[in-house]
Amino acid sequence: MSALTDTAATAETTKARATAPTPAGEAPPRLRGGLPFFGHMLPFAKNPYHFMQRAHDEGGEVVEFTMLGAKIVLLTGEGPSEAFYRAPDEQLDQSAAYRLMAPIFGEGLVFDAPIDRKNEQLRMLMPSLRFDAMRNHSAKIVDEVRGMVEGWGETGEFQLVDFMKELTIRTASHCLLGREFRYEISEEFAQIYHDLEQGVHPLAYHYPNFPIPTFRRRDKARVRLQELVSGIIAKRRQQADKPSDMFQSLMETTYEDGSKLTDNEITGMLIGAVFAGHHTSSGTAAWVLLELLKQPALLKEVRDELDAIYGDDGEVTFQSLRQIPKLEAVVKEVLRLHPPLIVLMREVSQDLRVGKYLIPKGRMVWASPPVTHRIATLFPDPQRFDPGRYSPERAEDKNLNAYQPFGGGRHKCSGNAFALFQIKAIFAVMLREWDFALVNPPDTYVDDYTQMIVQPLSPCPVRFSRRVREAQSVAAGVVSAEASSESTAVGAAQAPTRYRAVIDLQLCQGHAMCVGEVPEIFTLHGDHAEVAEGGFDAGLLDRARRAEEHCPNQAIQLQPVA
Repeated sequence: MSALTDTAATAETTKARATAPTPAGEAPPRLRGGLPFFGHMLPFAKNPYHFMQRAHDEGGEVVEFTMLGAKIVLLTGEGPSEAFYRAPDEQLDQSAAYRLMAPIFGEGLVFDAPIDRKNEQLRMLMPSLRFDAMRNHSAKIVDEVRGMVEGWGETGEFQLVDFMKELTIRTASHCLLGREFRYEISEEFAQIYHDLEQGVHPLAYHYPNFPIPTFRRRDKARVRLQELVSGIIAKRRQQADKPSDMFQSLMETTYEDGSKLTDNEITGMLIGAVFAGHHTSSGTAAWVLLELLKQPALLKEVRDELDAIYGDDGEVTFQSLRQIPKLEAVVKEVLRLHPPLIVLMREVSQDLRVGKYLIPKGRMVWASPPVTHRIATLFPDPQRFDPGRYSPERAEDKNLNAYQPFGGGRHKCSGNAFALFQIKAIFAVMLREWDFALVNPPDTYVDDYTQMIVQPLSPCPVRFSRRVREAQSVAAGVVSAEASSESTAVGAAQAPTRYRAVIDLQLCQGHAMCVGEVPEIFTLHGDHAEVAEGGFDAGLLDRARRAEEHCPNQAIQLQPVA
């Protein structure tokens, strides 16, 4: 087996160019205003998104400003985003920009580790986020949703943001961490996680150990979590039957040098897994329901799709959740207009050229997904909530330098596939079994940009009532599927008879969705996928297209063989 890596070779050329001497370029334009030393810190702290949108509007796609004495360059738009996401670690250092996470993850973990060590640690999380593991998660998520609503009664009101935070921490701990976190220390872990999450505070970017109550609670929670983890480790070592979950995988895995993870490292890795599987999901799930309630016709379309697929009691499975395009398009559009991360950061370790501009070593560079997502040349009528953007004809999410809710490149959030899967599973249950309505006027439901991880502004009240459904027919869905199959067959008859797959190794993270779809073509090799030499015939084309479609990082391209 051998990977066909045309784009990987291009990546190596890009890396070589990045490390070569850079010719002189212009300095980025400076944003007006700012105070001595503080620079633009005050408007940023007041509303980070509004500040960066203003910086883009006034200065363009590459603009420099100052905060607390540090010079920062904001990169938005297609070209600058490509420079940000595609630069090698040796040029743009992710760890230097995220040292605020060191007190949360722990000393020597992830962003507090050297580049090679950090990447090795991140690879250790992937087995629990891959195809085989995720196939077993849908039933767990369904159980958690029904467990959360079993005491609701026939009608009532609930706080949507609080509900989704609790639900997604339950599903993330149940699916990713192990039964001890879900059934033995569930309430205490929820409080610990809350205190850790509050530690992701703007002040921590420069003063992570400043003596404020938020940071004291963060540090106390980290110590307590390691105590709990150490207790679980000791208990599991005495058990004859070992569970199959991420916790056990981390206990048994080793570094390339043969050393095992310490209790501190296992604790930090578990925190990283929950951050990947939860912190983007709760706000996104809340916004999915809010946007649907703002557009009743769209809500009906999504419900009709779910009813056609599942009927009254159809099983919610991993495979069925990949075949609900209307709901998936709604989730994608929520992630465009309400991306959970306002800013992504890197430190320039080697001079960076972005178009005509030269950004020297020592600067910080930021990307802002919500700003890029509102550029009209990339997303026409960008303020409009329009799931039709993700139809095959428009495919506005296929431009990876424009659509970036989970970041991009090799450091794209590795929990993105789990997050989408989790959200779709939640609504495959809730929208079929309950009716919802907004309590307040629609325009009062807005993003809370005072938090580093964006959620709808609380309080966020929503009414519920048990749904009374009319008898549904799934015939239309069956006919549609048959027609689609027939159309595909006709297209295949007219298409070339042989194809090949090309993998961009700068994007592939080893989720192995492609391996699950068509193992005749794809295999997993270490932390990335490989494809068979010689290509494949048209008989495997439909499955190969599903592999291409469901790759979380869009790292696969199919090409006809001449």
